[in-house]
Amino acid sequence: MAAAMRAGLGRLGLRAGWQTAESVLHPAGAALPCLIVPVRTKKKRFSVPEWAKEMTPEEKERRLKSLGPMFPEEHVERTFYLACTGDIIDPYIPPEGDARLTSLSKDGMKQRMEKLKQTAASQLALRKIKDHDPNFSTKTFPEKAQEIFIEAHNSLANFNKQKLHSLVTERCYPEMVRGNRYKTIRWSFVESLEPPRVVHVRCDSIVNRGNLYGQVTVRMHTRQILAIYDRFGRLMYGGEQVPKDVLEYVVFEKYLVNPYGTWRMHGKIVPEWAPPKEPIVKTVMIPGPTLDPSQKYEEMK
Repeated sequence: MAAAMRAGLGRLGLRAGWQTAESVLHPAGAALPCLIVPVRTKKKRFSVPEWAKEMTPEEKERRLKSLGPMFPEEHVERTFYLACTGDIIDPYIPPEGDARLTSLSKDGMKQRMEKLKQTAASQLALRKIKDHDPNFSTKTFPEKAQEIFIEAHNSLANFNKQKLHSLVTERCYPEMVRGNRYKTIRWSFVESLEPPRVVHVRCDSIVNRGNLYGQVTVRMHTRQILAIYDRFGRLMYGGEQVPKDVLEYVVFEKYLVNPYGTWRMHGKIVPEWAPPKEPIVKTVMIPGPTLDPSQKYEEMK
């Protein structure tokens, strides 16, 4: 009996000890314990690359040394050079009946009045040209322009392309040599019927205000000889015996910003009232009789 009582008291004491331990670890006001179950998730598809992570200066220096010698990036800027403009700036409009009307006639007086109105823009352009070319003068330039005109046409007739490039602009060169292949040109300057004179001056910039181009229109009334022969030696246009009177308005251009630039022929202005040119006589092949492979030409005669 006593042994049974001792065993019961021992069990009660052991249970009481476990209850006091649980009361200390889990008080009455605390929440119930949670069950944590590990769950396998998918791997990250995107990861931060090494170069995007923040690194200390020492790590950066170490990484650069491991990559070897590196050169800084150079931004190459391509420069372009505009040797000439692509067109005539504010082209001069020749008055109708020029070189045929006198200044004393009624129409001649009207032409003089219109010319005085257009001189204001020419004077402003002339000042800009003189700022970059102090030696430019409207009195001496016409003679120089006529010399350039004569040398350019002589170079064209003699097929001196290198000299022709130095006398005409890149816009004028294709217009002068177009259609001259397999042809012979005979050109000569006879005389000047009237002294050449400046009738129009313009100055404009391209891309920015620093790229200034000056254009001067010179009126030339001359007598010339022109004859064009085809590849068979037949005369196509003009003649070498009869000189003709020619009235031309020639435009000369210069890149004013270039200190080594020169005045070159840029184009010609053809007025609307100018008479049409003579047609060119072309050489054509006369078709012969059609022959069979078994026949000869002597048998067809």
